[in-house]
Amino acid sequence: MAVIYSDYSRARIGWFFGLSGWQLAVVASSTTPVFWSIQAGAWISAGLFLALWVTITVVTVTPVRGRSTFGWVAACLAFATGGLAGWTRFRSKASRGQVDALEEADLPGALHAVQIHDGPPHGASFSRVAIIQNHSTRTWAVTAAVVHPGIGLREIEERQRQGQALSELLDMASQTGLIDEILLLVRSVPEDGAERDQWLARHRRPGGSPGARQVNDELQQTLTRASVRTESFVTVVISEGRLGKAAKESGGGLEGRARVIYGVLGEIEAQLRGGLGMTSVTWLTSPELALASRTGFAPGDRAGIIDALSARHADPAVNADVPWAMAGPSGADPVARHYSHDAWNSVSSTIKLPVKGAAMGALLPVLTPTEPGERRSFLVAYPILSQSAAGRQSATSEWAADIGEELRAKAKVKQNAKARDEAEKVRRLDTKLARGNSLTRPYAVCTVTVPKTAMVSEFGRRLDASVRRAGFAPLRLDLAQDVAFAASTVPLGVSLTRKAD
Repeated sequence: MAVIYSDYSRARIGWFFGLSGWQLAVVASSTTPVFWSIQAGAWISAGLFLALWVTITVVTVTPVRGRSTFGWVAACLAFATGGLAGWTRFRSKASRGQVDALEEADLPGALHAVQIHDGPPHGASFSRVAIIQNHSTRTWAVTAAVVHPGIGLREIEERQRQGQALSELLDMASQTGLIDEILLLVRSVPEDGAERDQWLARHRRPGGSPGARQVNDELQQTLTRASVRTESFVTVVISEGRLGKAAKESGGGLEGRARVIYGVLGEIEAQLRGGLGMTSVTWLTSPELALASRTGFAPGDRAGIIDALSARHADPAVNADVPWAMAGPSGADPVARHYSHDAWNSVSSTIKLPVKGAAMGALLPVLTPTEPGERRSFLVAYPILSQSAAGRQSATSEWAADIGEELRAKAKVKQNAKARDEAEKVRRLDTKLARGNSLTRPYAVCTVTVPKTAMVSEFGRRLDASVRRAGFAPLRLDLAQDVAFAASTVPLGVSLTRKAD
């Protein structure tokens, strides 16, 4: 029988009948005019203020598609202001003929403050790993391209062992005291047949059978449209606040930070290859990372890049690298319900964890395209809390659960099964933290990318249907499609848990 993972709880539990502190403050303060009117004997005014209090309470307490009404108003105002002022509209410097340095990244939206550094020579091949610095969020990140054989044909015991290995990876990352977040990104890219075309060009004989050639061409055309290519990345994110202190002991500057990061990468790679069973872990250099970024924005460009790489083997003078000044889109425009970049449109949704739990491998339908030319990408992020922050959150949640139970008992309100289960999970959390486990707030974002000739709203609906078929609930990330796309498709360490300074 498959192992069901369901031991998770809400990040915050309201202690006053499910209300958080700010919600209780708003609801309580809005009752003041009602009591003033009653004290003054102004009953008509009291009735009007009472109606206003009911409206404020409903607006404050009731969430609408994951946000409060105040949150929606603030997001709509910010989105409209950015659109009218032209802040969200992006046109690359290359498209305007204003490129000053090819090595400087020119990326839109949440990626605008990213700078790529070439780290010192590393490993037996002395490769220079790309170190990603995000100036707006004050973080450093390194990305690896990984290959995993998958768990589709694995036994239940092997799946459980790999699930335990993931937990050990997060515990190890927490014990380093440096890692803030681990991002796992998977892209199911439509097969373009570039490698097979090159293979046929090398091995096809001029005097071959015309019938065999026709059969091979028809098979290639049919299978290419029905096939997908899977790309997987692991990104390790470290905050400047944690890295800066350790880097001083290693000489400071970029080289000191690189030495500390390389030490952490060795521990991460050992866990990826060992417990998680990765068959290949390759830390990306700057040209490789630029290629991954460019194909993230424009999946159709991969075939031309593969042809250029093949031509470079025959002629070293051929430049097959993608400069960072051209690694992003030539133009991008965020829309309320999708993201437009170059000749492509993308729709992103997050998933809500089911109360009944989920089995490992249940997310497979989310990565399965429904039509040729459709790309699916998926991000699972594991923000790691420090031990002190985890202890404070556990104590606060347990206190809120106890207070909520006492208030319900005093008011003689029966506690429902959902609230009981959440309280029990919170109390078990303290026991796990005491035994050395780490605390994380995982979340996931899935994205579908299609050409602009296709109806993106229809593919967004299919993405939501795939999420529901996997046993989860989708939540469209309206008004934040650009950030969701950057986090779930481009492996540059962008996440939804940090805000720019």
